Amino acid sequence: MEAAVSPLPDDIEALKALLASATQRAQEAEAKLANAHARESATEAVIAHLKLQIAKLRREQYGASAERTRRLLDQMELQLEELEADAAEDDLAAEAAAQKTAAVTAFERKRPARKPFPEHLPRERVIVPAPCSCPSCGGSRLSKLGEDVTETLEVIPRAWKVIQTVREKFACRDCETITQPPAPFHVVPRGWAGPSFLAMLLFEKYGQHQPLNRQAERFAREGVPLSTSTLADQVGAAAFALMPLYRLIEAHVLAATRLHGDDTTVPVMAKVKTDTARLWVYVRDDRPFAGADPPAALFHYSRDRRGEHPRSHLASWSGILQADAYGGYGELYAAGRMPAPVLEAGCFAHARRKFFELADVASAARKKSRGEHAGMIYPIAVEAVQRIDALFDVERTINGKDANERLAVRRELSAPLMAELHAWLTTQLARLSRNHDLTKACHYMLRRWDAFTRFLDDGRVCLTNNAAERALRCVPLGRKAWLFCGSDRGGQRAAVLYTMIQTARLNDIDPQAWLADVLARIADHPASQLDQLLPWNWQINRTAIAA
Repeated sequence: MEAAVSPLPDDIEALKALLASATQRAQEAEAKLANAHARESATEAVIAHLKLQIAKLRREQYGASAERTRRLLDQMELQLEELEADAAEDDLAAEAAAQKTAAVTAFERKRPARKPFPEHLPRERVIVPAPCSCPSCGGSRLSKLGEDVTETLEVIPRAWKVIQTVREKFACRDCETITQPPAPFHVVPRGWAGPSFLAMLLFEKYGQHQPLNRQAERFAREGVPLSTSTLADQVGAAAFALMPLYRLIEAHVLAATRLHGDDTTVPVMAKVKTDTARLWVYVRDDRPFAGADPPAALFHYSRDRRGEHPRSHLASWSGILQADAYGGYGELYAAGRMPAPVLEAGCFAHARRKFFELADVASAARKKSRGEHAGMIYPIAVEAVQRIDALFDVERTINGKDANERLAVRRELSAPLMAELHAWLTTQLARLSRNHDLTKACHYMLRRWDAFTRFLDDGRVCLTNNAAERALRCVPLGRKAWLFCGSDRGGQRAAVLYTMIQTARLNDIDPQAWLADVLARIADHPASQLDQLLPWNWQINRTAIAA
């Protein structure tokens, strides 16, 4: 029997050459694939733009047959906004992939010719200091040949201006060498938007729930006409530039030993009608037990609510998860789960809410005064709310204290209350019919009793999952303003920007000011020191702001 012959050479230098060739082919394939994605995104954006123009022309020619037509145009505007941002993001990815190889040229998307900035905007000349001597020969006999002016649109709250960055050219009379300072950096390659303008654009869209088409209308009223697609380009490119910070926040959140988790619905554009997608949030907040680590919120997007999504989000994480009773978390709590099982901590706010709905005396009185049908008020539900409220009274006295002190107080005061609550719920359950709403409320707690008593064994555990619900509040607040996400990519981009803005808010930092400074500094900031730009490490340059 003949021995198998290896197709690989035995010589080390030949192996190195073979590896270099394989690496080059892989980089070329990656660049070609990135170009294909960029070309596809650009084509989709052009098609959406043309469809929108046709719809507008039809409306102008034949008139609106119904109010639904106006809403349809608004939906198409939002869809175009997301597609333009996708195209800008893919364009940058293709350019980054093409820089790794000389054999593939980066795909360049055709963009509409940008109009010059309005003449009425004030101009501020910032002259880049020129060298005092020739960098080539050291001669000091320099003569000015001219200058190149780069105009950047910048915004000061409610006041617009165009910053003209002047790069003077000089020629050396001794050696005829022409010298000029390098062009200024833009967070968007070949961009025209300043960092403060970009920060305002992002914060208004994701922090103040103002879609780009409404922002464009406001800018036009202020005398600065900018198209929605132009603004969407900037959003996509800025999201691409901020991804390294998103990864750092993700690592910080998943380094915690206790997390709050929750999700909420978000409509997303589909072919026939909008689908119901999900935004997930995981919050690290150690302030209730005097933890030294800063708080942060991590958002993820998914097209549905299948349990595989939280499993993938927390695949490498183990610890205490404070969440509602969503069944998709079940496999995280499994005993054989790797790297380790996640410990479930119940939310007393959810448990209390089920009883409170059956004991809301004030709501029943309001309905009765309006002549509406008021539901029955159950004394058992009232007593359940009072018993749970007694636990919250204990928690208020220890909030913000260290974990050991919280645990000692809980074992002394809360443990007896929990034992009494368990016995009382068991007794009431035996008296109620199987399908009664109170029975369901009792079962909600008794079937998860280990999760609800977790706070008696660990002082870090909170009584509720309200930290996650507070972080998610921005989504339902904005849903009626921006209606839906234009695509799955738009939902993923929203998750990135929500992570940035909500993390800044958790650290009591103005998100817009922080984003403006980060976008101005992130390109030339050392990668090894990128954590300095995180909200809790961020230092405002007060001298620059005063200037």
